[in-house]
Amino acid sequence: MDITTLIIIALTCVLIFYLVLIYNNLVSLKHNVSKAWANIDVLLKQRHEELPKLVETCKQYMGYEKETLAAVTQARSAVSKARQEGNIQALGAAETQLRLGLGNLFALAEAYPELKASEAFQHLQLRITGLEQDIADRREFYNASVNLNNVRIEQFPDLMVARGLGFKDFDLLEFSEAEKADVDMKALFS
Repeated sequence: MDITTLIIIALTCVLIFYLVLIYNNLVSLKHNVSKAWANIDVLLKQRHEELPKLVETCKQYMGYEKETLAAVTQARSAVSKARQEGNIQALGAAETQLRLGLGNLFALAEAYPELKASEAFQHLQLRITGLEQDIADRREFYNASVNLNNVRIEQFPDLMVARGLGFKDFDLLEFSEAEKADVDMKALFS
């Protein structure tokens, strides 16, 4: 064997090793996105189970606030449907509606001293608030994982491996501007 053949074989081995390394890194990023989504999914399921208890507790005290309770129930259904379908964009929109509904519900609860004093309501409010904070934390991790994946599959030379092997980008979990806006407290109590 001459030196040229050895150099070609060595370069081929290095190239193959490098492509395998790129592939393994892309697989790792893809699975990080899946893991991040699974973490959000667990929290959404937990919150999904707590919301009917909250609505039932509130119904006992807030009989005529049916619109607010119905809005929370509808938003809960929309979140559940989007979660089951894995539709990130629909989930973002449904989450916005649910968070607004919960904000309205908790704000309206201020007008019901018996409800606020209820141990069941206090427990559920703390539990759901805690879940909301956990979901926000996991959403941040999910979006970071998605961003790393999406950037990596667009960078050269990873782009060539990603396209050739069918790696895809993922959607960020974003909420609408309405969720980020301040709640109009006067409108809630008028």
